[in-house]
Amino acid sequence: MKEICLALFYFTASTIITWWFIKQGAPLYSTSGLMIASCSIAGAKWGIQIGAALLYLNKKKWLFIRRIGGACFVGSCILLPYCFFKGFRSVDKSFLLSLVAAVITMIVLYYHSVKQTTVSLKWFWGWVGCLCIAVSLQLFVVFKVV
Repeated sequence: MKEICLALFYFTASTIITWWFIKQGAPLYSTSGLMIASCSIAGAKWGIQIGAALLYLNKKKWLFIRRIGGACFVGSCILLPYCFFKGFRSVDKSFLLSLVAAVITMIVLYYHSVKQTTVSLKWFWGWVGCLCIAVSLQLFVVFKVV
């Protein structure tokens, strides 16, 4: 029960922090629909992993979900300085730097979650694949880079 409660806390808090981060970066989004899409894309990669863990990781599922929830939460917390201090620096540059720092941290922590839980490295590579798709969607759909 402890693992479930912690996982729920981590993912709920991460969603709130991520939404706040996106709201603070509002000038970078052309519509509120794109803000919702951005948050949905960010959450989908975690949702896919949670769903897969519930389906395939019998006894280790809640331990794994709690650990990846912790990775998600730490990554989201890295976004907080931008939220608090966005008025003091360039919005575009600090928004991007915050995202890059959060993603790199989550990659490292997700890898450690996989190793600590002793599940196959396929879980890590599956999440990296989801991350690549999510980043591509953010760039091409949300920010229309191309």
